[in-house]
Amino acid sequence: MYVCNPSTPPQFLTRLTGVIFDCDGVLVDSRDANRMYYNLIREGLGMLPITPEEEAYVHMHSVTECLARIIPAQRLAEADVVRDNLNYEDIFPYIYLEDGLVEFLELLAGRGIRMAVHTNRTNTTERLLRHFEIDRFFAPVVNAGSLKRPKPDPEGVHYILNAWGLPTETVAYIGDSALDERSAAAAGVTFWSYKNPALAAAMFVPDFDTLRSCLAGIAAALPGRTAEEPDLS
Repeated sequence: MYVCNPSTPPQFLTRLTGVIFDCDGVLVDSRDANRMYYNLIREGLGMLPITPEEEAYVHMHSVTECLARIIPAQRLAEADVVRDNLNYEDIFPYIYLEDGLVEFLELLAGRGIRMAVHTNRTNTTERLLRHFEIDRFFAPVVNAGSLKRPKPDPEGVHYILNAWGLPTETVAYIGDSALDERSAAAAGVTFWSYKNPALAAAMFVPDFDTLRSCLAGIAAALPGRTAEEPDLS
């Protein structure tokens, strides 16, 4: 796996026309907020907080899958009532944009590179993007509520590619989980792992500042590429 490095930018960046972003763990750091949200639901049912294993699960999966995992089947209707009485926007102060994200999005926009979101969130995605004033960068925004089959199924990636009319070989998917990895692989698009070196990816991205520098320097660096520099085709 190639580690994103501005001194040896991959040739693939010269062909990049679209970037698909996961939301939680990529656009935003929402682990504390997710834990709080599901603990509030459990608290409303008189249950104990979620375990570390459950916390890892709810960070990646759709709300339907998460509730089925952490709430007994016979109490799911009660959980829906509790959930309906929660104001998710009260949790926004516990969600943080990833460092360097806005600058990276602005660079992509300036180069005419399309951007989309593919997330296992449901109806909170658009509100979250508007809250951070980054909704203008993304079209389409695909969430679990708009799909028959959420990640890791490739349905969402195929929807985005069809909306864009772009070939798979010019699009990259940035994610931080095995669900993202599998979704990208099933759709045939290049996968970049964000802050998770354990995933099978064409490129590991440690942060958006590094990725922005890599993309910004591609035009100047490519004429001097050596045979050893990565292609990531």
